[in-house]
Amino acid sequence: MKDGKSRREGKTAALLAAAVLAAGHKLWMPELSAAADMPEAGQISGQAALTCFSFLRNSHYPAARENLPDSILELAVEMLPAYRLGRERLEAERKLGGNDPAFSVYLDNQRFFAEYESLEGKEEGNEGSVLAGNGAAAGGSGAEGAEDSDSRSIAQAAALSVQDGLPITGQVYSMSQLADYDFLMKTFYSVHPSTTAGRDEMNAEELLSEDLRLTKDSSSPQILIYHSHSQETYADFGPENPDATVVGVGEYLAELLRKKGYHVIHDTSVYDLRDGKLDRSQAYTYALEGITAILQENPTIEVVLDIHRDGVDEDYRLVSEVNGKPTAQIMFFNGMSQTPDGPIEYLPNPYREENLAFSLQLQMKAAAYFPGFTRKIYLKGLRYNLHVRPRSSLIEVGAQTNTGEEARNAMEPLAELLDMVLQGN
Repeated sequence: MKDGKSRREGKTAALLAAAVLAAGHKLWMPELSAAADMPEAGQISGQAALTCFSFLRNSHYPAARENLPDSILELAVEMLPAYRLGRERLEAERKLGGNDPAFSVYLDNQRFFAEYESLEGKEEGNEGSVLAGNGAAAGGSGAEGAEDSDSRSIAQAAALSVQDGLPITGQVYSMSQLADYDFLMKTFYSVHPSTTAGRDEMNAEELLSEDLRLTKDSSSPQILIYHSHSQETYADFGPENPDATVVGVGEYLAELLRKKGYHVIHDTSVYDLRDGKLDRSQAYTYALEGITAILQENPTIEVVLDIHRDGVDEDYRLVSEVNGKPTAQIMFFNGMSQTPDGPIEYLPNPYREENLAFSLQLQMKAAAYFPGFTRKIYLKGLRYNLHVRPRSSLIEVGAQTNTGEEARNAMEPLAELLDMVLQGN
């Protein structure tokens, strides 16, 4: 008993020492690193403190989260910007009833690496909804930007420009606002814990200056629309409404883009059924095989869109009013092909910057012309077949709680946004 007691006391002392190290960094390291002109020293020491604290707590006290003072937990999650997601994860786990943080982290890692290895096709937005507050619309009200004296008011913007008969009714952001990395990420992005998005990758000026223009040519295929998860349906799907599916929604988008002068191929192949049963464990792999064949046969295709729908709590609806119609909110989704530990070497994406530029340019147009229509852009760790073309995007159209009509209505502003970006307007 004495030895066991000594071991427990030793573990407690080590944990407290780690907490003291973390507290010391919080209090003194910012000033010391600034004085030495080595801001990276603060990050390195903070990472060491966090690593020590987290390892000891999770290894020796797997249920300690409920017993340790909240101030220590908050200190740990606030010390590094990259670790701020820890607070959201703790809150999410508490809501889900988890009592053992070590076991929760283990399960989270298991889920990620299962997806990491097989490109498993889950409801991508689900995890983002839990961890990032359901991906609120970015720039919908423009409240954050409106406080900046450099931002234009709605009235000023409306008087300034009208695009193809569409007045600017939302928020127009200045480059000085967007140059602020923290503002950019907070306003326009939700980042899943499986990845990172650093300052060097998220340069708004570079992303918004990317030339994504496409000359319309109805004689040659230009746009490919497909569905990794073709079996996703909406609330009113049934014999009386068989088109309340992502495939039905994709067909309407194809029709709208064709009317604008683009040559569109709509691939309605099924990639998430095997032997008549729903199987999304290899959906992205099967989809890649299918669209690669289409792209090889049609090398003039320059835009590839994977249309999905999200999955949310049953009492939550992603709907707004656009042009007087109830409209499902959409979410642009980017795979970063990297984890917090670095690039995923076997999932390279040479077009990641162009993918990010495509989604941000679409998002900025939506904030100006269709406020409230888009949720925050969602960033996750894998590739999601976005490497096939520079202008590739995965788009979540509403969720299972939306109606087919709401999802269909969403294709009208989406077609306008795509046309604006592809025409460089």
